[in-house]
Amino acid sequence: MAALVTAVDRGRYRCLVDAGTDGERPVTAMRARELGRKSVVVGDKVALVGDLGGGPDALARIVRIEPRTSALRRTADDTDPFERVIVANADQLVVVTALADPEPRPRLIDRTLVAAYDAGMEPLLALTKADLAGPDALVAEYAPLGVPFVVTERGGDLAELRGHLSGRVSVLVGHSGVGKSTLVNALVPDAERAVSHVNAVTGRGRHTSSSALALELPDRDGWIIDTPGVRSFGLAHVTPENVIGAFEDLAEGSAERCPPQCDHLQDDCGLDGWVADGHATEARLHSLRRLLQAREGGDDL
Repeated sequence: MAALVTAVDRGRYRCLVDAGTDGERPVTAMRARELGRKSVVVGDKVALVGDLGGGPDALARIVRIEPRTSALRRTADDTDPFERVIVANADQLVVVTALADPEPRPRLIDRTLVAAYDAGMEPLLALTKADLAGPDALVAEYAPLGVPFVVTERGGDLAELRGHLSGRVSVLVGHSGVGKSTLVNALVPDAERAVSHVNAVTGRGRHTSSSALALELPDRDGWIIDTPGVRSFGLAHVTPENVIGAFEDLAEGSAERCPPQCDHLQDDCGLDGWVADGHATEARLHSLRRLLQAREGGDDL
């Protein structure tokens, strides 16, 4: 039977199967031995066999992972050769960042955007806590990228955000304390995700979600996948080509004018001449290079 993986906990997978007129039924499953070392993650579409009754003692087996349409990946750091899939089959990555308490971390935002472009996912900036600080400076910083954004405040209307989430599978990523779990609880009232508080000394939040969780929006109008707060986002698996592919106005210039294996940060990069000839703007090239520099390593602070 076909199923959707909605949570992973210590080798057990919570899956939803279609129960016909009764709606969807949760089933607990384990990974079959024949899958070998293939990882099963939240968002995966899988095939189950075994006890599909969904009772407290029932345990099915995952025997097949269907082909993924996307895979959001990260590494432990920028030198780690082993990448880890965080979420599968999402089509939108929502980068949640607070405008204050804690302060925005543009470097981490940049790296998360790189991961979105690498995964072929559309990014969305969700700027929270607008009651504490204005969004104009941060919005202006990302305007050349053309990344859509929404601004929220505590207790405010989330209609605009719901509009962006409607009919999509969206994964929410952000560091601890930015209000991600608060958004999830407001969007899905019975989610009951624990909410963290920001340390007054360090300015950082503490992790309250220990694993990813997929939640269906009310009226069955899409899915959101909440993920644990992150403090770094390793990009060892990402190549410059994967990043520039998201910049159509610059990708053509890269193909026509850049030397082989150009990292677009070197002195003889052909994109400077491409921009000088009016094919793209200086702001777009600057944004691209900022993202490429972000994947080069270092602290995400």
